[in-house]
Amino acid sequence: MEFQMGEQADELRTELRSLVKEQVPEHFLGAFTDDPADLETAQQFCRTLARRHLLCMAWPEQFGGREASVWEQTVVREEMWAHHEPRGAQYMGVNWVGPIIMKHGTAEQQRRHLPPIAAGEVIWCQGFSEPEAGSDLASLRTTARRAADGSDGWLVSGQKIWTSYATMAQWCFLLARTTRVGDGGVAKKQQGLTIFLVPMNDPAIQVRPIRTMLGPHHLNEVFFDDLRVTEADVLGTVDDGWSIVQDVMSFERVGIARYARCERLLAAAPTVLGDRWEELPAELRGRWVRMLTHCRRARLMAYRVVELQNSGQIKPGDAAAYRIAVTKLDQDSAEVLTDIAAEVAHDDPRAGWFLGEVEDHWRYSQASTVSSGSIEMQRILLSRSLLAGAK
Repeated sequence: MEFQMGEQADELRTELRSLVKEQVPEHFLGAFTDDPADLETAQQFCRTLARRHLLCMAWPEQFGGREASVWEQTVVREEMWAHHEPRGAQYMGVNWVGPIIMKHGTAEQQRRHLPPIAAGEVIWCQGFSEPEAGSDLASLRTTARRAADGSDGWLVSGQKIWTSYATMAQWCFLLARTTRVGDGGVAKKQQGLTIFLVPMNDPAIQVRPIRTMLGPHHLNEVFFDDLRVTEADVLGTVDDGWSIVQDVMSFERVGIARYARCERLLAAAPTVLGDRWEELPAELRGRWVRMLTHCRRARLMAYRVVELQNSGQIKPGDAAAYRIAVTKLDQDSAEVLTDIAAEVAHDDPRAGWFLGEVEDHWRYSQASTVSSGSIEMQRILLSRSLLAGAK
């Protein structure tokens, strides 16, 4: 497999890095800090990308894209994640909400939702996990029952948890049970589920932030108290939401190029330490080399999954294998980088940037094998895929 993407991709990387250098503060550690200016930096940066048609490059022109290849979009993913995702929460709309609405949405839903995403003007959150339905998502208890007034609507009641960006999102990609198991021909818990696209400003929705070491805005509880939704809010077919969920997972788990940030920090370590680099224990430098090797392996796995996704051949086991590799890389590289950071002279002018980046990377990595599907569930998916292929 050719590792290089070609001259066009190199030019795109140069353009993106130049934009980051010009418009993103040097010590930016993401949009979701205690400083409101960081979120505004991300929102403004998204609008800049959108004006240059760089935000949703691979989207069709009719939806605000420029018909670029999936490899050009991959370059955008890599450069954004390497620089602490200056798109903020917009990556969710770009990477999977938009593509899912293109695939499953009505013409009206596409007209309503895709242009604002492509313009960098709207933030989405994902209403999936619940207190007793995280990794076992199909066991969720949030229900949508038919309204008793004879209208075409439902009333949604229930609770979601670990909902990223819910305090700032304008829309929620919500999964709810519309038919109980045992009713209407629904025999399995994966049946009878429906996706709704709902506005977060409805008074029937309450958001409660969950403080964590990742900082504010990342995680929240969301409560639905007889939220009224209609047929126009249904994405796809009623009771067939699980098929959409499977599509979401394949897009979501590939869309974040985690390896790019790991590789950037590892590559910067020798420069930051300068002459002290050669004084590091050989064992630590050996671990550093192994992590760089693992970065390249994760990158190549990502490229394979991107190609499978692009050709419509991706399976749950493909995305799961990549997810396992890249989340383990997150944690293992964070440990190596933390040990290297301990050797940095704090009076060195380069120390502040590096130490801040490494600490942020370590904190984020602690949740990486749990968020978006635990690593245990990814191993189960991979095992099932391998067993099915062996039959």
